[in-house]
Amino acid sequence: MHPFHRHALIAALSTVVAGTAAAATPAVTGLGQAWPNAADVSASPHFHVYAFQKQGVRYLQINDTNGTVRGAIALIGDEALDLPVGVDAAHWVVTDADATSAPGETVYHDNTMTVRAAPLPGGGVQLMALSDCKGNPGECSVKGP
Repeated sequence: MHPFHRHALIAALSTVVAGTAAAATPAVTGLGQAWPNAADVSASPHFHVYAFQKQGVRYLQINDTNGTVRGAIALIGDEALDLPVGVDAAHWVVTDADATSAPGETVYHDNTMTVRAAPLPGGGVQLMALSDCKGNPGECSVKGP
C-alpha cells in the first residue's frame, strides 16, 4: 500500500472511531452505575429502572433521568431486599401494601411486584417495593419483564 494511502486510511479510521465514541450513550456495566449496560424496564418517563440478574437473584436499580442512582433492590423469589446503593438507599419501604393506594408514581411493574417513587421534602425520593402477590406466597415468584 502506498504510504499516502496508509496515512489517509489511518486518519479516516481515527475520525470514525473518535466520532463513534463521542456519539455513544454513556454506558458502563454494573449495579450502582449511572448508565449501566442493562435493560431499562422503567414504566415512567421520569426514571430509569435497570434490571440485572445473577445466580438466580434479580436486581432492580432506580435512577433519575440525570443518571443519579436513587436506590436498588434484590429480588429473591417473592422477597425484596433493599440494598445500600444510591442517594435514596435509606428511603426504601418494602411492603405488601396495596400498590394502588401508595403515594407517588409507578416506576416498575411486573406480575409480582410494583415499585413506586414519591418525592420527599428536601429533594429525596421515597422508594416503595410493593408485593402484588396475593394468596399463596409459594405460588409467587418474581419474573422478568
